[in-house]
Amino acid sequence: MAKVSIFLVGLMLLQCWVAMTDAEHLKYKDPKQPLNTRIKDLLNRMTLEEKIGQMVQIDRSVASADVVNKYFIGSLLSGGGSVPKPQASAEDWINMVNSFQKGALSTRLGIPIFYGIDAVHGNNNVYKATIFPHNVGLGATRNPALVRKIGEATALEVRATGIQYAFAPCIAVCRDPRWGRCYESYSEDHKVVQAMTEIIPGLQGDIPANSPKGVPFVGGKKKVIACAKHYVGDGGTVRGINENNTVIDRHGLLSIHMPAYYNSIIKGVSSIMISYSSLNSKRMHANHELVTGFLKNELNFRGFVISDWQGIDRITPSPHANYTYSIQAGINAGIDMVMVPLNYTEFIDGLTLLVKNKDIPISRIDDAVRRILRVKFVMGLFEDPLADYSLVHELGSTEHRQLAREAVRKSLVLLKNGENADKPLLPLPKKAKKILVAGSHANNLGYQSGGWTIEWQGVSGNNVTSGTTILSAIKNTVDKNTEVVYKENPDLNYVKSNNFSYAIVVVGELPYAETKGDSLNLTIPAPGPDTITNVCGGVKCVTVIISGRPVVIQPYLQTIEALVAAWLPGSEGQGVADVLFGDYGFSGKLPRTWFKTVDQLPMNVGDPHYDPLFPFGFGLETKPNKAI
Repeated sequence: MAKVSIFLVGLMLLQCWVAMTDAEHLKYKDPKQPLNTRIKDLLNRMTLEEKIGQMVQIDRSVASADVVNKYFIGSLLSGGGSVPKPQASAEDWINMVNSFQKGALSTRLGIPIFYGIDAVHGNNNVYKATIFPHNVGLGATRNPALVRKIGEATALEVRATGIQYAFAPCIAVCRDPRWGRCYESYSEDHKVVQAMTEIIPGLQGDIPANSPKGVPFVGGKKKVIACAKHYVGDGGTVRGINENNTVIDRHGLLSIHMPAYYNSIIKGVSSIMISYSSLNSKRMHANHELVTGFLKNELNFRGFVISDWQGIDRITPSPHANYTYSIQAGINAGIDMVMVPLNYTEFIDGLTLLVKNKDIPISRIDDAVRRILRVKFVMGLFEDPLADYSLVHELGSTEHRQLAREAVRKSLVLLKNGENADKPLLPLPKKAKKILVAGSHANNLGYQSGGWTIEWQGVSGNNVTSGTTILSAIKNTVDKNTEVVYKENPDLNYVKSNNFSYAIVVVGELPYAETKGDSLNLTIPAPGPDTITNVCGGVKCVTVIISGRPVVIQPYLQTIEALVAAWLPGSEGQGVADVLFGDYGFSGKLPRTWFKTVDQLPMNVGDPHYDPLFPFGFGLETKPNKAI
């Protein structure tokens, strides 16, 4: 009996020793271990199924904790408008993200997910978030320090919802305003775009001193993974057609479209998204030379490369026509994480078979997973995988709204101010008997925010989120005895017969995103032109254009006494009134050339046929006059 007891005790001690030894060897769970040691240890423990799961990013609409657990999913996302519920609170978002995270943590190895969202001008999908001006407006500020602050605020508002990954910034160099994504570009000039990559340390934090070039960095729980996009040449497509072909020689590519990627990589950007477009007829999602050869090998980018939404489906001329080929071409080109938002099992099965058949080498899979794990370790995701409610107060905070208002003020470009310099119309007097505010965009929060706001294509109306319309801002600013009359589209007789002191007309483009924004005519939608003609034909007026790009304005320019390009200012319309009424001066400069007619396009500064209505960099200035 004693011998049996001794044997049992010995067996128990042996089991304890084995367990302790195994625990000691879980180096990937030990934050004190060197980064590469943790990556190598975890990678060596992973099955092919677990590795492929890390390479998959799916939309929340098809996800659950069980799905994340079963397929070892590495990442989730919310596409435009994909929300937990209408008008979801920060707490609702956190609870959803954490539920998916718990599915990941309950897998054999417990590798946490990160969750991505298109936070392209603030955390713009989320109800009551601060909506900053779109990138074209930020380009007009010429103020990298301001853009960095916007990155910091956006990171806090993204983290406030439990999300760790922002698909921003877009560092496209839009060379043709007919492109539906032109407002996502800071400028036609790569130097302005390069300067605005300062948003990356705002989002991610400053990389540590002496950090090797190309190594990704995310500085803790108040920062997010940034994503430079869309690699490369997305802003140069023929006639500005979205997802089309960019025809350019190597010198042009490296001197116009590539420079902002150099800055992004130096600043430690953690991910780079591939463009839907082609380069000289080669689909970027299948471009091994530029993704692996140039980006990874020459530029030494050590973060991960992610596809766009269903990006590998579009490698074939007819989307999804030969999916096995598309998987092979995309992964072998160097894509590490694939956004397969809906049909993820088809991708997983296809990739698994290609690896088993040696059509894709396991070394390529290991490279992809190593890059994804590096970012997860660097950002501390293994130590802090679950979000708490400590940052919910950051969503739409007063401080962030004040920052957005400042950005609006600095983004406004004054194109015309009176018939001559001696008789400026702006700044407008706050004290006036009666003023007219007109136009489709004067009292529409959704219109002034543009696409990528609450929903993918944007929205119309004032109950969509929190903010201040331009009409409300005008009423907030003028003297209490000034009568403000709002009429969306008055006729000329009405304008002439009401004895207005002056009028403010606010018109522009309707919201759009991506291909739906492609336009060959760039005209202001009806009844905008009639509103300008009727109002400005009857009383002295300032016209404020709300648009993602220059639009046709030359036919109305003689009628308009003062003209302001306000771009897509976002939720804080008070910034427009701040400058119109002289509390602050105009300081913005055109980030893009303003054409005379669309027949001139494409036309960019430096072109031999350059003959603009307003040149790149143009912008009249006014002095603030607080006594008005």
